[in-house]
Amino acid sequence: MSTPQFTTVGLVGTGAMGRGIAQIAAQAGAVVRLFDTQADAVAKAQAALGAQWDKLAEKGKLSADAVAACKARLKPAAQLADLADCDLVVEAIVERLDVKQKLFAELEAIVQPTAVLATNTSSLSVTAIAAGLKHPQRFAGYHFFNPVPLMKVVECIAGLKTDPAVCQRLAAFARQMGHTPVQAGDTPGFIVNHAGRGYGTEALRIVGEGVADFATIDRILKDQVGFRLGPFELFDLTALDVSHPVMESIYRQYYDEPRYRPSVITAQRLAGGVVGKKGGEGFYRYVDGKAQMAPEPAVPQVAELPPVWVSTRAARRAELLQLLKDLGAKIETGQSPSPQALTVVAPLGFDVTTVAVVERLDPARTVGIDLLVEDAATRRRVLATNPATRSDMRDAAHALFARDGKPVSVIRDSGGFVTQRVVATIVNIAADMCQQRVCTPQDLETAVTLGLGYPLGPLAMGDRFGPASVLEVLFNLQTVYGDPRYRPSPWLRRRGAIGLSLLHEET
Repeated sequence: MSTPQFTTVGLVGTGAMGRGIAQIAAQAGAVVRLFDTQADAVAKAQAALGAQWDKLAEKGKLSADAVAACKARLKPAAQLADLADCDLVVEAIVERLDVKQKLFAELEAIVQPTAVLATNTSSLSVTAIAAGLKHPQRFAGYHFFNPVPLMKVVECIAGLKTDPAVCQRLAAFARQMGHTPVQAGDTPGFIVNHAGRGYGTEALRIVGEGVADFATIDRILKDQVGFRLGPFELFDLTALDVSHPVMESIYRQYYDEPRYRPSVITAQRLAGGVVGKKGGEGFYRYVDGKAQMAPEPAVPQVAELPPVWVSTRAARRAELLQLLKDLGAKIETGQSPSPQALTVVAPLGFDVTTVAVVERLDPARTVGIDLLVEDAATRRRVLATNPATRSDMRDAAHALFARDGKPVSVIRDSGGFVTQRVVATIVNIAADMCQQRVCTPQDLETAVTLGLGYPLGPLAMGDRFGPASVLEVLFNLQTVYGDPRYRPSPWLRRRGAIGLSLLHEET
């Protein structure tokens, strides 16, 4: 084992986060001194860590000698003064600015002048925490994610006065602990919590418009894009008493930036104590830890399908026509649909109503299909009606597009349906983070794929579906909703306009 970047590490706080950091630091070869204001918390943490290492040995992931060495390197600290010889001290305590400031003022008077001080804050300003220190240049953010041993990304955050060498040392130590470091500016939410705003908040807006229910939105985003959890499953896992305050905090810290606007839906559910899986009820009810999800509506039985006419302006029109042919549809090829035809549109960003009006189609016979993602790459098709769509036309469209057994979700009218809206919001926020120089595009992709488990990083997702298409979705969403939330980031607008990858950095 190589000599660790920091040989003696102090950990203040013995909750799950503090224990996790202590575990990987000791495994990396550092002596770890544990301190907590609760008298018995350190002994309990030592016992828990010892049991964890014993389990790793049982699974063959650590040798008996390695376990003994880790336990020997874990030292209790009865008082803060016992951290005097540490060359790195990390706090993992309550998310309160005044409490953290007081702690670091005390630590600064105890540790050596060369020691590095770091906060594991997830939502507070690193600069603000360091504001009262005499030597803020040796202070930085060191943000790990729970559970620390499994979540392999750590954000190294430079405050306004942080010496760049401090973040470089912290990054090197993260690598020694088996983690992947990313460098972030001191902005609200840093990288992961900032980039994650679009997924849940846009899904909440869609529900708030009555477009679809929670389960339908979860199914669509998992099956069309490949997210491992739908947004409402994710809210239930993280719990609203954690996630809603983060949404509010980032929104307020950005002075009510519309892109980060929270939802009254989560505020109400939090107030009512319906917070998620840990309480047995969130967006879903849980029985024996399993979400109780209503079955999908059955495919309608339609005796005779009408002929189908496809809008000349439909996205992926050639692909859509081939799909209809494969499904056995009778396709009309005239300049306009016959009075009997089911009319299919495939807009980007617009709602079905707008398309029907602009293209002078009969809204009663018009249904939309979302083709941002090519059909062959999805496990679900999504159709949208408009307020005038006849029920027989809705059922005919559902039955037709379900003919080959692929699941079909039928939702109410929505600019950008579901997938387009959520993907475009995620990509736009990520692009603007790069525009603000919060981090490099590469670090953003790394942080989000490791920290949030997205199937692709947000910028790679934008490239995958086409920056020009994402840009079109956003412009049209702005037209439909008149909301500055959807205004495109300059990073996205410029690269989309000239055909550059969203990962491209200017020299």
